[in-house]
Amino acid sequence: MAENKGLRINEMIRVREIRLIDEEGSQKGIVPTKDALKMAKERELDLVEVAPNANPPVCKILDYGKYRFEQEKKLRDSKKNQKVLKLKEIRMQPKIGPGDLDTKSKHIREFLAEGNKVKVTIRFRGRELAHTELGLVVLDEVLKRLNDEFTIEKPAAMEGRFMSMILSPKAKK
Repeated sequence: MAENKGLRINEMIRVREIRLIDEEGSQKGIVPTKDALKMAKERELDLVEVAPNANPPVCKILDYGKYRFEQEKKLRDSKKNQKVLKLKEIRMQPKIGPGDLDTKSKHIREFLAEGNKVKVTIRFRGRELAHTELGLVVLDEVLKRLNDEFTIEKPAAMEGRFMSMILSPKAKK
């Protein structure tokens, strides 16, 4: 039998005494490891260390293959219920036209509706850096066009040549 994620089974258990739980789940008390191994072999099952940090370590008599399958199944099921949040980015310039701003706002609204976070970034080039207040005006205009369908996770801030803010979808009730 191979060792799985630090789990010790059968002969890999190196302590003299263990607290034993049999296959029905009832406590057998503190037992010498050799006796526990013999009991497991008689029942054609494995001795698995389930709590190695306890004093003495807790071991259980069970079918190791079935136990591993159940653990992997639990892990798969827990991953199934997770929702992965993506961070989408929309880039603009401070001199964006009203039509383009409508289009970008529509894309932001779609991303938020899908449940993604959106990073809205304004890129400043050359002399535009002297007028970063124009970037704030554009970001405020974007927020007006979104009609409160979001929560601001990170307000507008300068990061080098970029000004950005992060929006996340409103929590559903």
